Amino acid sequence: MAERIVRRRGYREGLGGEMAAEFLGTFVLVLLGVGSVAVAVAGLPGSGRQTGDFGPANWLIISWGWGLAVVFGVYVAGGISGAHINPAVTLGFAARRDFPWRKVLPYWLAQVMGAFVAAALIYATYRWAIDAAIEKEGVPRDESLPTFSIFATFPAEYFGDSWWGPLLDQIVGTGILLLLICALIDRRNTAPMSNLHPFLIGLVVVAIGLSFGTNAGYAINPARDLGPRLLTYFEGWGSIALPGTFEWFSGYWWIPLVGPLIGGLVGVGVYDLLISPLIKARGVEPEEGPATEEP
Repeated sequence: MAERIVRRRGYREGLGGEMAAEFLGTFVLVLLGVGSVAVAVAGLPGSGRQTGDFGPANWLIISWGWGLAVVFGVYVAGGISGAHINPAVTLGFAARRDFPWRKVLPYWLAQVMGAFVAAALIYATYRWAIDAAIEKEGVPRDESLPTFSIFATFPAEYFGDSWWGPLLDQIVGTGILLLLICALIDRRNTAPMSNLHPFLIGLVVVAIGLSFGTNAGYAINPARDLGPRLLTYFEGWGSIALPGTFEWFSGYWWIPLVGPLIGGLVGVGVYDLLISPLIKARGVEPEEGPATEEP
């Protein structure tokens, strides 16, 4: 019996278990986040429970939906993998030497797969609402931008076909996210105790949605956009999904991938350049990162 207990403690230790946690954490994130968009865009209008057009209340549903999705995604995976559930977080932690570089690509793979499977489940459960919304629009599926927006992001019309504005938006939004994550997990600073940091990281996402969301849909997470985008491509949204082309934008698919990765590096760089040296100068000992290699 004792021997069995020892083996049980080693169940899926290492990278395989961490990838499973990242998969499920990202799955929960995208399931609840994309689900909130489905409610706001197709569920409420199609169900007869909303008589007006999409408005500020719908945007609040989306902002709070994504924020709470982050909270619970972090709680699912936090104790196993550090709950990156975002390739930009993984890259940022690796760049600041809090995370081994050899695990970056496996984490990214698990995150994208989790996002894809979650999007597929949302599509399966909201297929009737989506079909009704497309029928009401009176356009083919591959021309239905509102229903595509349930799953992936696109730039606001005022950007036109410019790529710089949406790219800057993604850099800034993800930079804020990583800057504040670094602050919230840094116990040398004033990080929250009693495992409250997932709630506060969720509030960061709510704040970003309310502050920057309408520019480009605040993907701020390459897996969150790429996984559902692939799903929409396979399910008939065509060029809106890949290469990301519609009336006022074209070839957009890469911006929610590259922008957050750059922003993640900027965010951790700003924290480590401006705040970490001040903490060190005050004699506070550095801590291990959230997923550093064990000796």
